[in-house]
Amino acid sequence: MPQEPGISSSGASIERVPVEIFDNPVSLTRKVAERIARLIREHHAAGKKFVLGLPSGSTPIGVYQELIRMHREEGLDFSGVETFSLDEYYPIERDSVQSYYRFMRENFFDHVNIPDEHTHAPDSSLPEDEAIAFCQRYEDAIEAAGGFDFLLLGIGRSGHIGFNEPGSGPRTAARLIVIDEITRKDAASDFFGEENVPRQAITIGVRSLLAAREIVLLATGEHKAPIVRRAVEEAPDLQVTASYLQEHPNAVFYLDSAAAGALVRTKTPWLAGSVSWDRQMAKRAVIWLSEKLGKAILTLDQSDFYRHNLHELVYAYDNIDNLCRTIFEDLRKRITYPDYLVSGQSTLVFSPHPDDDVISMGGMLDKLVDNMNDVVVAYMTNGSVAVFDADVRRYLQFLEFSRDTLGLEDGVCPDFEKRCDAIMAFLENKAPGEVDTEDVRAIKANIRYAEAIEAIEVMGLGKDNARFLDMPFYKTGRVRKDPVGPADEQVVLRLLEEVRPDHVFVAGDLSDPHGTHRMCYEAIGAAYRAYVARYAEENDFRQPLIWLYRGAWQEWDIHMADVFLPLSKADLDRKVEAIYKHESQKDRAMFPGAYDEREFWQRARDRNTNTARALNKLGLPEFYAAEAYVTTFEL
Repeated sequence: MPQEPGISSSGASIERVPVEIFDNPVSLTRKVAERIARLIREHHAAGKKFVLGLPSGSTPIGVYQELIRMHREEGLDFSGVETFSLDEYYPIERDSVQSYYRFMRENFFDHVNIPDEHTHAPDSSLPEDEAIAFCQRYEDAIEAAGGFDFLLLGIGRSGHIGFNEPGSGPRTAARLIVIDEITRKDAASDFFGEENVPRQAITIGVRSLLAAREIVLLATGEHKAPIVRRAVEEAPDLQVTASYLQEHPNAVFYLDSAAAGALVRTKTPWLAGSVSWDRQMAKRAVIWLSEKLGKAILTLDQSDFYRHNLHELVYAYDNIDNLCRTIFEDLRKRITYPDYLVSGQSTLVFSPHPDDDVISMGGMLDKLVDNMNDVVVAYMTNGSVAVFDADVRRYLQFLEFSRDTLGLEDGVCPDFEKRCDAIMAFLENKAPGEVDTEDVRAIKANIRYAEAIEAIEVMGLGKDNARFLDMPFYKTGRVRKDPVGPADEQVVLRLLEEVRPDHVFVAGDLSDPHGTHRMCYEAIGAAYRAYVARYAEENDFRQPLIWLYRGAWQEWDIHMADVFLPLSKADLDRKVEAIYKHESQKDRAMFPGAYDEREFWQRARDRNTNTARALNKLGLPEFYAAEAYVTTFEL
């Protein structure tokens, strides 16, 4: 995953709270786990209890996994630890798959030796009047335990900590709270629809959180970057509860590079202090200035740089005209027309979901086929969790109507009617968020597989060009997946050995570390490194060039892209036609993403046309649309 060069790891003056930025979520979570482990050992040596406040959600999972490893392999003793979970949906049963109580048991408590009586969690099964009284008792219990020695927090896109949504002041106590609209949209995938998300939650109040002796807030992924910037760089605000951590004497934000992407020191570091003006940093600044002023790169003059705090850049490059011309030529040479694209080579495309290939790189896929490349598209997960139950009913009804035509008489398929009836009965009585049966999951997977083949047929490929990997980590039947493990890596390694590709296309999203794209990236990276190590000494081995593409929501920033592929209107229309073939994701997708009402084909169209417009505004050749890629030999 490419990282921005030249960014200081020290805090910038504009930041109002200490911030540490890590290259990846793994190093971030390991650092936090090591800190917690050290405090546990110190308290144990002093004969003191260690009181720990813990969040749920995907972000802290890595911390819990590392603490579990320390317990198993290093003997980290949790017997003197007392924990308080920060929040819970209300109402919800504790054995519900969406329950935070169950989440904490499955992801942490069941794997370490914290006594059961030392793990506390909100009780969301109580009637509302009793739940209100419980909230006060819960905070009393925290105070009786001595308060939090260490508090681990996440941050929601609404800026909440715990479930302290916008409007929660620093003196608020534990209470029932109405969940913010943004939070409910973000939780919709866990509950298989926003309409199933509880409207209330129990949360520890901001007052008790700020009373902790030490606080670490974790944030990972691009989707957290805007709210992190507000919490870190703007004054404390009722609309961003996490901003009150600025007033704590021992609070720190731990961010991966994606979550830090909107901070001034990351996005425009020259506005935060001195930077190293290497060629890449200069390129970023020139593009930024061109975009800010709405002037083409070759029309910028020295006074533009002086007026926008780029004095050091002027000093570092004594001829600004030459610098602008160099940056312009650098970008122009990255525009790669189809005639100069890969041709006649072995190409392997990894698609995390069954539609990411055409959504994200449909134009490239089309040109790879035109250039007579040997193309294999590997669909890493079956995508079954994103298929509506109504689609299963529709296909089963189709088969029922077509029994005679297809020769599905009782004697040929004696269990057909019985199994169809069982599936229909399950779907009729299925509770919101209930895990599908194996038969239902298989049908949903087959729907996605058939759509994937139809989509690549638009590009001139067929089922012989498709591989359905059905990665083990994904096969939980739930939105939350298992950790990526050796079995997943072996699936990818075997495919690399089969195809022996010259070029490999990989989704390079800096999204949530436990989202499907990032988990697929992790599995591909491990397998790729093993593949290169195993075959590097062979005389005819050529290390594959890695092409990183982005998902449905973002495109590579102009200064980061290595290749821009121009697309004509006809090219983009063909790409959209391929996206249309994913009918189960058309019109209304199961997981469209919060606050983006556009369909996937619209997002792809807008992203590609916006990239072309951005290049044109810099003074580069004008295209109808363009896709962007980053190339590397490392994963």
